[in-house]
Amino acid sequence: MPTTTDSTTPLWKRMLLRRLKFLAWLVALLAIVLGGSYLAVPQWLLRAEHLREAMAAKLETHTVQAGDTRWSYYEGGEGPTIVLLHGFSGDKEVWLPLAGLLTAHFHLVIPDLPGWGASSRLAQGNYDIDAQAARLDAFVQALRLPRFTLVGHGTGAAIAAAYAADHPEHVAGLALLDAFGLKARENGFARQLRAGDNPYLFDDRAGYARLAALQFEQPPDQPGRFVDVRVKRNQRDRAFIQRTFQALHTPSQILSVQQRLGRLTMPVLGVWCHDDKISDLSALDSLRNGLTAASAISTSTINGCGHMPMLEKPETTAQILTGFALSH
Repeated sequence: MPTTTDSTTPLWKRMLLRRLKFLAWLVALLAIVLGGSYLAVPQWLLRAEHLREAMAAKLETHTVQAGDTRWSYYEGGEGPTIVLLHGFSGDKEVWLPLAGLLTAHFHLVIPDLPGWGASSRLAQGNYDIDAQAARLDAFVQALRLPRFTLVGHGTGAAIAAAYAADHPEHVAGLALLDAFGLKARENGFARQLRAGDNPYLFDDRAGYARLAALQFEQPPDQPGRFVDVRVKRNQRDRAFIQRTFQALHTPSQILSVQQRLGRLTMPVLGVWCHDDKISDLSALDSLRNGLTAASAISTSTINGCGHMPMLEKPETTAQILTGFALSH
């Protein structure tokens, strides 16, 4: 007896089976491609993930030559302008989870600071707070930005404060997140540095995990091969990271914000993660007490995060920044 053939199977079933087979082949092919990419070129997948996040946040990538730097930056959204500056050894991608919560109400400009990310780097260039603030002025002029709210995190906050002190006419409000450059109690991180250990240098996944434990209250889960990409970048940039780190940890740089507090005349917001292991919470008191000329002072502490509020608590951070930017 002959088996069931196409002639005895209803047309709709034959069409459905063909489509299911095609989808099965497509899924298998996609799995092979993605699996191979994850193993062989994980940096492509990491780049694709950043592109997806940027598109979801309605951001586009641009470049501009300003001063001695070819700047790479995200831009998008409508409304008052906010400029976001990342911290040490970071890049513009650190702001992506937060950016998606802001572009509905604000025009965002998010650069890779000179020397970091996709922005250019001079082989023997100076990348301390003062030099970066001067470069930021060239960037602002090149983009012809209207008066804006300036937000910085970590050393990006110190750069933001230095720029705001020198160019108050451009800064409608200054927000400092877990800022470097203020007087604070010596914590375990400071003692680690005093002992000559730079946690921003790592050669393997374990070293990256140790840094993440300092930066986050709950370090995010990341695919191992994505961590390998970060390890490889760190190894490639090791000399620059170490040289810049040492330049930033001289007496004048360590107190770079503290020395400028009396010159900040615009509204200033200080935001700190309550359990920050890198920039001790006591720095927030130094900020409040030193702002003798600011037209308004506000502070917020966020529970449940370490040193990275924009990554661990993006919704809370967005609410705080939105209220500050709209009120000034």
